[in-house]
Amino acid sequence: MSSSNTVCALATPPGISGLAVIRLSGEESFSIADKCFRGKVLLSEAPSHTIHYGKIYDGDVLLDTVTASIFRAPHSYTGENIVEIGCHGGLYTTSNIISTLLNNGAQIAKPGEFTQRAFLNGKLDLTQVEAVADIIHASSVQGSHVAARQLLGGFKNKVDSIRKELLSICALLELELDFSHEDIEFVDKNHLTTLIGNSINTCKNILDSYTSSSILRDGYRVGLVGYPNAGKSTLFNALLDKKRSIVSPIAGTTRDYIEDSLSLNGIWIQIYDTAGIRQDSMDIIEIEGIEFTRQLLETSNLILIVNDISISPLHSVSLYKQLSLLYPEAAFCYIQNKIDSVSQSLVSISDIDSLPVSSLQSIGIKELKIFIEKLASANVDRISDVLLNTRHTAILSEIIKSLENANCSLNIHFSNEYVSLDVRKAIYLLGEITGEVMNEEILNTIFSQFCIGK
Repeated sequence: MSSSNTVCALATPPGISGLAVIRLSGEESFSIADKCFRGKVLLSEAPSHTIHYGKIYDGDVLLDTVTASIFRAPHSYTGENIVEIGCHGGLYTTSNIISTLLNNGAQIAKPGEFTQRAFLNGKLDLTQVEAVADIIHASSVQGSHVAARQLLGGFKNKVDSIRKELLSICALLELELDFSHEDIEFVDKNHLTTLIGNSINTCKNILDSYTSSSILRDGYRVGLVGYPNAGKSTLFNALLDKKRSIVSPIAGTTRDYIEDSLSLNGIWIQIYDTAGIRQDSMDIIEIEGIEFTRQLLETSNLILIVNDISISPLHSVSLYKQLSLLYPEAAFCYIQNKIDSVSQSLVSISDIDSLPVSSLQSIGIKELKIFIEKLASANVDRISDVLLNTRHTAILSEIIKSLENANCSLNIHFSNEYVSLDVRKAIYLLGEITGEVMNEEILNTIFSQFCIGK
């Protein structure tokens, strides 16, 4: 399944640089490149996986001295003939070479088109396509490592294993259907229930890695909350080790949320400084900022409740009780801030970790970072080869539902025909994960996230 036209695009970021790569893919790649490349050999006659030095011309006008890398179908990224032109970076050089290729018969590639061709030509399945995007957009070292393992087929192999098991179950079920008039039982129903249950557990185990995947992809999300003037913005700046948020003695200075990030032991940490929470505010902007705070906390992995140590912790205790009910999946830590300003005994809150800090003097900040890193690491599977996204989780949930229906039908002695239908539905859904079953709308959504040149 190959596209008929030959496309080209800049495969490296645009702008001034020492080197740039222009990729040309399609049946006519070599003949188009030969029209403007002058070297010792014709590229159309060169062996695959070879590199050739030469010059690029637009007619008689020299554009640049380049290298041309040759990859012959099907042994290339896209599965098509590919020429990769290595030239000097810069807006004019690259745009002039691309214009020359277009004038000689190439078309400009759409975003993600090279990877889309790789998928359509069977070089990558859909989980590997998504891994390519995850590598490009990786926000952490660990995230890039897991995405690389998925690119090598880690997730695909798990899906194929489940599919193989379900196909075997289907074969047994349908064999019995073929001999139903002879009342022959080819497999014990309890054994079938166990086999289907094993597939359910495998899917659930994969699904359980979603929290880890979301942290590796999007970062471990830490929200700073508390009443106005508790020192949240100063703590925010101290964690980042730079002045990022405005600090003022005026309560309610932070109206909107401010976000920034840092890396702790290879894990990307997203930190949010939020508007101070006070119930009696009449300021429209401040009220909207508080609403933003509530929305952010819904996706926070850790919520730091910041309190000025010189002020009674009763309000913070009340805040913790409210937030822990609203966001039961989040971890919490009570931050006793401004310990440098008063000689006052520390007061802990039951059922919640507590840390004393002075954001202004950076006292306790190192310990807080260690605390955050430990929590983040506990939620991350560093050796996983699956990086789940919301598409995967939705499909896996449907697969589990179908297989549970199949087991239910077995337990109440429904005909094998009903059991087989549910197992076949699960097999079909597994095909949606890998792309064997293609949904054009989903494909368009996935490939639209790629940049031109990939």
